[in-house]
Amino acid sequence: MPVPHLSTALRGPILELENRIINAMPTIEHWLRKKWREHAIPFYCSVDLRNSGFKLAPVDTNLFPGGFNNLNPEFFPLCVQAMMSAIEKICPETHSILLIPENHTRNIFYLQNIATLQNIMQRAGLHVRIGTLLPEVTKATAFDLPDGQSITLEPVVRKDNKLSTQNFDPCAVLLNNDLSNGIPDILQGLQQTVIPPLHAGWSTRKKSNHFLAYDRIAQEFSELIGIDPWLINPRFTSCGEINFMEKQGVECVAAAIDRILSITRKKYQHYGVKEDPFVIVKADSGTYGMGIMTVKNGEDIYSLNRKQRNKMAVVKEGMQVSHVLVQEGVYTFETINQAVAEPVVYMIDRYVVGGFYRVHTGRGIDENLNAPGMHFVPLAFETSCLEADAAQPNIIPNRFYAYGVVARLALLAAALELEQTDPDRHSLQATPVPA
Repeated sequence: MPVPHLSTALRGPILELENRIINAMPTIEHWLRKKWREHAIPFYCSVDLRNSGFKLAPVDTNLFPGGFNNLNPEFFPLCVQAMMSAIEKICPETHSILLIPENHTRNIFYLQNIATLQNIMQRAGLHVRIGTLLPEVTKATAFDLPDGQSITLEPVVRKDNKLSTQNFDPCAVLLNNDLSNGIPDILQGLQQTVIPPLHAGWSTRKKSNHFLAYDRIAQEFSELIGIDPWLINPRFTSCGEINFMEKQGVECVAAAIDRILSITRKKYQHYGVKEDPFVIVKADSGTYGMGIMTVKNGEDIYSLNRKQRNKMAVVKEGMQVSHVLVQEGVYTFETINQAVAEPVVYMIDRYVVGGFYRVHTGRGIDENLNAPGMHFVPLAFETSCLEADAAQPNIIPNRFYAYGVVARLALLAAALELEQTDPDRHSLQATPVPA
């Protein structure tokens, strides 16, 4: 089963784009199977989607997903099955894994994510220990969590070119740490398999490279099923040498905003969309929703106040923003209890294993929802467990099929992106898509 049958917050008739995807299901699945044979698939991945009715597109792809605790527990059998597949493919002899998390020992929700991920891997038949890079953790330290789970963090030890913890010799190292602050020496030159690869971390990865790869995938997919690629692909460009505090490089950002707004406005007119177009400016590297703002006019960049410039100047781990992605904004018309929501789809290997809604009561349909005050609502299984059925286009399970397809396109783009930026092969600097 390529996509589990889930409920969504967007009720009502299946829209034309989703219907086109449903009708092309055999063609799509055959095409994806071929692609999975051609490319090394990321170990795990989460994709933030936005559904505006007329457009369904990914806006962020995370290769170190940190929200497994937000999945519906009913998904765990899917997660375990997919985990078995992922481990067998990457390291078939693996029976023990060292899991290295972020340094978020005070973030209880993140620790619940780690506990859930460890649980999934253990159910897949793996011995799993959690090793921390925090220097202050000098002995095994247990944490009891509010949801009843517990984890034990242990100091990581490096001997020669292998990592271990006390009395534990792992075959592979799984990172749930996005390396925003750089690649620590302790992780470099290991003879063990490290997943995801080190160049997948935000110290080297750029969102513009990802969306360049996605642009190629979206173009090919759109030709496959006969749709305008814009319907699943937000236009973007990027700007470098930015310093928001010193107002350096903002001319590039302002021009890019106006260029994308102009293209989007024409598309809206073509499709009869009444809303005003908008643009999202975000740091070209990084996560946690930091360094993001909504803009509706290029001139707005010149009039940012000090608080807004501070917000855009620094992201996770205090890293300075010097490159930004200027991306077409995609409205979300999903709501839960009258609060704005967006679906987040989780994948292990090539399998969709579930998802949840990111919900924010204080944000609008044109704003970033990954911000303080958000909460998560697990996607639930529908009582009907039928395959996507073109003969019954309005049954709810069909809607999530479209979400799963677009999320897997982003996963495929991530595979292409990592191949192109692999330092052991050749480096391909992303060229912004003409806007």
